[in-house]
Amino acid sequence: MTVRPSVKLQDKWLDRLLPLVEDEGWTDHAATLSAREAGISSEEKALAAPNGVRDLIERFFDRAEDVMLERLATADLSALRTHERVAEGIKAWLAALEPNRVAVKRASMRGFLPWYAPDAAKRTWKIADTIWTAAGDTATDYNRETKRGLLSAVLPPIVLYWLDEPAEEELDAFIEKRLQGAMKLGQTGSKFAKPALELIDRLRGRG
Repeated sequence: MTVRPSVKLQDKWLDRLLPLVEDEGWTDHAATLSAREAGISSEEKALAAPNGVRDLIERFFDRAEDVMLERLATADLSALRTHERVAEGIKAWLAALEPNRVAVKRASMRGFLPWYAPDAAKRTWKIADTIWTAAGDTATDYNRETKRGLLSAVLPPIVLYWLDEPAEEELDAFIEKRLQGAMKLGQTGSKFAKPALELIDRLRGRG
């Protein structure tokens, strides 16, 4: 697959930016310094990230998704039930983020600010969709939206728990508990699930 020039520039930029993010966060100042270190011109900055740091954060998470899919492609998940394959997807995604845990924490802090909420909601939905698809889900009706909406709701607390560096067995148990809770919520019907899905849709800019 051919990589677009903007993506190549984003990756070049990110490689210099991530070490600075640990101290400064995902700031315009850190982005400016790292672009200078990477030898990226003003014109190239505009091509790589027309929306500034927001685009670089998106690329950061996209790269983790790519690594997650590569890991899942080499794993034998055939004997697992669907929710177990979803759990494996979540763990593969977190493992891909592991080398940059502080950067994830910094991005999460931005996500809690109201003016960044739509970006965070869209990003969370995207990874939920990727995980479900990798788990073999092919639904195209309301059931598809429900599955992704409920997973989008449980991913943020899972990430926050993971950021505290729990033991592997503790993380596995936490993910399992959250997924079971999401499944139960989905089974209660639209009375409880629909309002949560509508909120996520509004944040994603679809409502």
